Amino acid sequence: MTETLAFESSRPYSGILLALALCACVHDARTATQTPEKQTTQVVMAVPPSVPLPVAAPAALARSINAVAQSFDGRVGVAVHSVDKGWTVESNGDLRLPQQSVSKLWVAMTVLDFRDRGRLTLNDPITLTEADLTLFHQPIAALLKNGGYQTTVGELLRRALTMSDNTCNDRLLRYVGGPSAVRDFIARKGLGNIRFGPGEKLLQSGTAGLTWKPEYSYGNTFAVARSRLPQAERVAAFERYVADPPDGAAPRAIAKALARLKKGDLLSPASTALLIDTMKSSKTGKQRMRGAVPSGWSFGHKTGTGQDLAGRTAGYNDVGLLMAPDGRTYAIAVMIGDTPRTIPQRQQLMQSVVEAVVANS
Repeated sequence: MTETLAFESSRPYSGILLALALCACVHDARTATQTPEKQTTQVVMAVPPSVPLPVAAPAALARSINAVAQSFDGRVGVAVHSVDKGWTVESNGDLRLPQQSVSKLWVAMTVLDFRDRGRLTLNDPITLTEADLTLFHQPIAALLKNGGYQTTVGELLRRALTMSDNTCNDRLLRYVGGPSAVRDFIARKGLGNIRFGPGEKLLQSGTAGLTWKPEYSYGNTFAVARSRLPQAERVAAFERYVADPPDGAAPRAIAKALARLKKGDLLSPASTALLIDTMKSSKTGKQRMRGAVPSGWSFGHKTGTGQDLAGRTAGYNDVGLLMAPDGRTYAIAVMIGDTPRTIPQRQQLMQSVVEAVVANS
């Protein structure tokens, strides 16, 4: 018997296989002709903030300041800093010169910094006694009755700044911890080329060639003791002080510190306003820079005056904030470290600086 294979039964499966093959070919062809998807990559780059270009100082002002300072007979440093635009004009701006009572500013700032940090208040009571007296200008001494005077931190601060009272300043200095506290403030705030001395008693006796004694606080005892020193000793002590003043500071550093004060970088807003307002009410140096401040402008400042010897003065200064009617502010430091020029000539130098700033502002 011959067996016949049933090919008919396999045809449906062959059709299915053929259809599947054709579909696969079509799919592959479509896939091959498709455009691949585009892939995008994001690159994130940090863009540095724009830095404003420095503003150049007025050339005419620079010429005027240089001419005024260079024509003066003595060691003179001048710095003018625009609080708003950031430029500085100077002559001998980095020369370290005696501050004298200009240094009361750093005591005041240290006191107000203590206040900002909750370490004191302006209403803290203080009793002044005869042991607190210093020398030279100390009008508060007349208020000591029965050996004492009840006052506050705020009153001492006001008198030290507006009257340049040495006793008030030294008492505040001791209240905050002495010279080291002020030096710490200067360093912590990065004020630069500014020294702070040992306090009025030691500073002034050292400049004269004397060793401090408590009796120098009364009457003219200090002046008598100084006059009895051999002239060579007095000159040597004077020269040492002028050459390397323990309270020396550079005019540029002072001007920039005052600018930072005005911008609120050093103290709280309340303490900043208090200090600047107190400086505006200062009663000293009316014919120094203040003598040239025009109507409509305001001025807050601190003066400083050193000892005289044979017609020379070791430190005759005025530093402050000069404010235009529209609010533009200039921090100015005029410091005369050693000069034989007369007081009116020194005052004219200072007024000339203010006149130059106003004319070129």
